[in-house]
Amino acid sequence: MEGTIKLQHISTKEQPADIFTKTLGTNQFYKLLTKMNINNIYVHLEGECQDSSGGEEDGQLELREDSAITWEVIELWIETVLIYCFYGIMISIAARILIGIPFMLGLLIYKLRRRHLSMFDVIESFLQSQNNLMPIRYSYSDIKKMTKGFREKLGEGGYGSVYKGKLRSGRDVAVKILGKNKANGQDFINEVSTIGRIHHVNVVRLVGYSADMSKRALVYDFMPNGSLERYLSCQQGETHSLSWEKKHAIALGVARGIEYLHRGCDMRILHFDIKPHNILLDQNFTPKVSDFGLAKSYPTGKSIVTITAARGTIGYVAPELINRCIGAVSYKADVYSFGMLLMALVGLKRDWIENTEQSSQYFPDWIYDRFNKGKDIEIGDADEYGYEGRTITRKMTMVALWCIQMNPVDRPSMSKVVEMLESDAETLQIPPQPSLPPLQVAPNEDQTWGTDSTDSIALLCNASGSVNLEVEA
Repeated sequence: MEGTIKLQHISTKEQPADIFTKTLGTNQFYKLLTKMNINNIYVHLEGECQDSSGGEEDGQLELREDSAITWEVIELWIETVLIYCFYGIMISIAARILIGIPFMLGLLIYKLRRRHLSMFDVIESFLQSQNNLMPIRYSYSDIKKMTKGFREKLGEGGYGSVYKGKLRSGRDVAVKILGKNKANGQDFINEVSTIGRIHHVNVVRLVGYSADMSKRALVYDFMPNGSLERYLSCQQGETHSLSWEKKHAIALGVARGIEYLHRGCDMRILHFDIKPHNILLDQNFTPKVSDFGLAKSYPTGKSIVTITAARGTIGYVAPELINRCIGAVSYKADVYSFGMLLMALVGLKRDWIENTEQSSQYFPDWIYDRFNKGKDIEIGDADEYGYEGRTITRKMTMVALWCIQMNPVDRPSMSKVVEMLESDAETLQIPPQPSLPPLQVAPNEDQTWGTDSTDSIALLCNASGSVNLEVEA
């Protein structure tokens, strides 16, 4: 880097004005830039200065502030500094990028690897600690063999994909391969820790599992009739329609399954995602509560449980999980979801709009209007019901209205729900009419909160990101 400086000393009596031109090398140029006083533009440059020919002046030229001759800069010409500075800056930036990008990528890979390895360790530690209580553990190659290379897909959702498989004994099974969005492993642990050690006729059985690093699978009993959801859109008399007696039996079975989760296990279990999609039907249409990915378990002697997030599905989630001002979160959240499931089972959630003039009306209000006018709850053709159908519909609707009471305290326990479903419809009283809660979505709205295709949501319940569950002893 070179430049030229032209200096002129200020004329005095001892020294007439003269002009002195110097060519500066790199070192002298940098000295000039650092020594120049911008206020008076006088130069205080020390050291050797070369002339334009490359030779040396007589000795060293010293320009000092206290010198008898004061030199003033009258011209400073930069020949190559801008080019060199530009390329110097570009080279510096390029060097930082070339060094920084691999470093950042390496750091990111390291952190992701540590996070995944940490979760793998957590899962493996959990499985080892529960080894005596867990179902069969399969290798991932075993999973491939039993599904014949994942040949027959039964379904797919935000949780992953489900394939039909067959054990060596010839027993049919359903194999759920957890998707990438469940890669944190918490849903896997929830499922294995709850359903893996309970047995009830109305709870789906976990036959086995596979945990091979990020590849995780759950093996269940195969349910040939699929989920309850596939039957809700069928009208009476259609191929896949359910009789009113069958609907009542399914409702009673689901209620017994949830009651068992709340009362019958060594560890109390809150499901938090009761909906038709999670009710499976075996060859005899016996209902099985399934999908415990959102479940929360706790010791029977513990009355307060803290969770970081409350989750559920739009149209079935309890209002206190959305607005904590409504009431404490407890097992009554499952009761509310079951009430909405009953509404869906009798067809009220699907077809109520067709029977009312105001589509914006909250549909429990429409039901109360029918009851108050002494009318039966009939959806579609009244001739399809008959006496038995009207009786069952009235009973299930009454129970549902009790279950969806706004205040959780006003909702019955699942034990009471089972009792009501087993009793005569004439003995049931109409519950108080609930109002539409703040922030609650009317069940006729099908929009979802969340990102996965299972229509699940995850909502923080307070500023600290946790909510206390008050559990009835």
